[in-house]
Amino acid sequence: QAQLVESGGGLVQAGGSLRLSCAASGYTFRSDYMGWFRQAPGKEREWVGAIRWIGGDTWFADSVKGRFTISRDNNKSTVYLQMNSLKPEDTGVYYCASGAVPEWTPGWTPWTPNFYDYWGQGTQVTVSS
Repeated sequence: QAQLVESGGGLVQAGGSLRLSCAASGYTFRSDYMGWFRQAPGKEREWVGAIRWIGGDTWFADSVKGRFTISRDNNKSTVYLQMNSLKPEDTGVYYCASGAVPEWTPGWTPWTPNFYDYWGQGTQVTVSS
């Protein structure tokens, strides 16, 4: 059974860094790209960024561009979200997700949750001011 497990969350002061990991197991499903989303209390889920397994191309939301990076280790089936210069508004539960809907699908974007098939359980990130 496919499973995505996030780890690495925690409490950090503003300006600090954290690295989240997302490990995929039970990998009998196809995955072309991985995305990171977050949800703050009382707010809607927000897309953070995404990466292609092949080639490693990345996309980022404007709110994190220049501060966050995404990398992957194909051998370990693991994706990483490196978060630097953290701000209190980065606080939330961070989720990774796996998608395989072809990018040439009309309307496809890396920030659309419906194009992701599997989701992790989330890891809490809290940034104190």
